[in-house]
Amino acid sequence: MENAAVFRFYNSLNDFLSPANKNCVIEYHFNGNPSIKDAIEAIGIPHTEVDEIVVNSLPVDFSYALNANDMADVFPPINISSPSKHSISPTLPLPISFIADVHAGKLARQLRMWGINTVYQNNFSNQQVAYIAERENRVVLTRDIGLLKQKKIKWGYWLRSQHVNEQLFEVVNRYNLAGSIRPFIRCIECNGDIEPVQKEVILLQLPPQTKEYFNEFYQCRGCRKVYWKGSHYENMLEKMKTYNVCNKHLFAWLLWLCHSLVLQI
Repeated sequence: MENAAVFRFYNSLNDFLSPANKNCVIEYHFNGNPSIKDAIEAIGIPHTEVDEIVVNSLPVDFSYALNANDMADVFPPINISSPSKHSISPTLPLPISFIADVHAGKLARQLRMWGINTVYQNNFSNQQVAYIAERENRVVLTRDIGLLKQKKIKWGYWLRSQHVNEQLFEVVNRYNLAGSIRPFIRCIECNGDIEPVQKEVILLQLPPQTKEYFNEFYQCRGCRKVYWKGSHYENMLEKMKTYNVCNKHLFAWLLWLCHSLVLQI
């Protein structure tokens, strides 16, 4: 016999729903007693976006078995740094680190430029992303809703925008990363740490004009890519100014920090 329960999704969870179902009561039909997690994901919302569930005025977790005539209210995280009293989200380890799927390579490079630990390879399968996220306690960043429904993934975020500048600020704002940002300490190619290196050590890797005009250099510990404060550094600063449109106050603080850092490339 088919049963029915009703769901109401709040705030950003409506991003996953069709226009007809946004901010509305949704009737969900089912057989037996599925977990409420399965029901929520069948409606279209990945578990990584859910922070609190209330059924018939009582808080429950994902293991709750859905019953006929249940009334469920489902809420997203409000503040990652300060979970709600009845939060069912696993505690996020600090410092927060990320893994981006194959479609978020530009975002991965931007996060690395800001000094945020972000794993990315353009040949990762969804299974590999989920495995690394579980093994290394990383937050998955993706526009693939199906990926976020994989059981192995504890933390994840569905990028609303398709534009990298907007995606960057989505992530910074959701995970309160402003205080963690240290521009130009990570390699944008491989995510490795950058450290000072003597000019003599990397002299053969330098273009002729770079040898002549620059004396301060840095090198990635991983892929050995060499950085210096040349035109590419100025270009990155100019690119950062585009974020001013998204958040003027955060941008001003970041740009001040960037100019104040001893480590520059």
